[in-house]
Amino acid sequence: MLTPAEQDRLCVVLVNSRNPLNIGAAARAMSNFGFPHLRVVHPYAVAFREAKSAVDAEPVLTAAEQFDQLAESVADCSLVVGTTGGARRDLQEPLYPLQAGAEVVRAHLRAGSRVALLFGSEKVGLSNHDLSHCQLLLRIPTRTGHPSMNLGQAVAIVMYELIRQTPAESADEAPGTPALDHPPIATAQERERLIALLLEALSINGYPHRAAEAAIEEKLRRLVRHLALTPPDLREWLSLLRQLLWKLRASKTPPPGD
Repeated sequence: MLTPAEQDRLCVVLVNSRNPLNIGAAARAMSNFGFPHLRVVHPYAVAFREAKSAVDAEPVLTAAEQFDQLAESVADCSLVVGTTGGARRDLQEPLYPLQAGAEVVRAHLRAGSRVALLFGSEKVGLSNHDLSHCQLLLRIPTRTGHPSMNLGQAVAIVMYELIRQTPAESADEAPGTPALDHPPIATAQERERLIALLLEALSINGYPHRAAEAAIEEKLRRLVRHLALTPPDLREWLSLLRQLLWKLRASKTPPPGD
């Protein structure tokens, strides 16, 4: 099972939630299982903090952080996980069944990483742009003919799967067993700096065209996500790219008198 310190490193992020009651139900599920950090991105109604469905979960709802952009809500997280039914989507990341995905999340939390767990709107789920921020995707094993779930129920199921004691843990791990020493991974905000420099380098040479900017940005984000960059590695890449940009800008500057 996760320790309170490990649970404290998980952030549940609700993106474009349409119903305040669902946000309250999600907060209640988080409180039930000991996860205190709720973040909401562009909620449909600002009155979500008054949701009556958050029975005995007022501290989670009151402390919820509100963001206008998804990138801001996951900036301090090293692992960003999206939830999706997977139907009618051209997914660019591996889709894990809930049990297997939960093992990956627990490993990152035990290694000291902050993890963001994303849930999309009740109507359409996470958009392709939202999914471009995710390194892996989770699917609750619902019936194929009816994959979507109520938001609060989905949060509850995932929270339970994260905290339940697995057979391997009960057999092999004693309470207080230290986490494996994994190197820390760069946060989403740090990776976004690298993406911004790559986009600037491309734009200096007139690529991509304005109509393709969003698609290229998502592609770069996906490629950078696949690099398990540590913070020192990322700083080296940023330094190299800044030198490259300085050369590119200099080559595009007309000489004096032209």
